[in-house]
Amino acid sequence: MVEKVVTVKNRAGIHARPAGMIVTLANKFESQIFIEKENDKINAKSIMGLITLGVLCNTPIKISANGSDEQQAVDAIALLIDKRFEE
Repeated sequence: MVEKVVTVKNRAGIHARPAGMIVTLANKFESQIFIEKENDKINAKSIMGLITLGVLCNTPIKISANGSDEQQAVDAIALLIDKRFEE
């Protein structure tokens, strides 16, 4: 299991477009990938889960993954978030 905490910095937080980008990226990995905000933990491969998580700007979230490519998965999603979803 690999975990990393990142802070969402784009102005609108994780809405439909960023959620779609995360899901598309997460589905490239075999590992199970999760995103946590406070006490809510969702599957990063679920667009509805990501949208309903309600992540706003400046919100810290934890990315975790478990599987054969867990480190690569966490690093890739963290980089996408750090780059503000290429806004």
